[in-house]
Amino acid sequence: MSPFFQTLVSTIIGAIFGGSGVTFLTFLIQRHDKKTDKRQEEYAELSRKISEIADAVKGQGHDRVTYLGGRYIQRGGITKDEYENLYDYIYLPYKALGGNGTAEKVMKDVDNLPIITKNEAYERDLNV
Repeated sequence: MSPFFQTLVSTIIGAIFGGSGVTFLTFLIQRHDKKTDKRQEEYAELSRKISEIADAVKGQGHDRVTYLGGRYIQRGGITKDEYENLYDYIYLPYKALGGNGTAEKVMKDVDNLPIITKNEAYERDLNV
């Protein structure tokens, strides 16, 4: 490379990175940092909302297990379909969200109930 061309390239690179180039690079870095901060804030907000939704679902699961379980206990029996619905679709998801305590005790009592037919359940519901 000729000395003139080397000098020209050095001058251009020096001009770019000397003053305005450094300022421009600083601007780009700060812009990236602001975007990262915003993403972290959005992630934190989404995490908080997901946690609140999980708490609401857990509360509903607790309510349904204790209410329905109490009814089946009061009736003195549970149908196979009622048990499957209560256990598989309400209690297990509730427990997976960290639920325990009262609903767990109710489920233990429900587990001890006899399985009855739908007709028996209907007849018993009329008498309760």
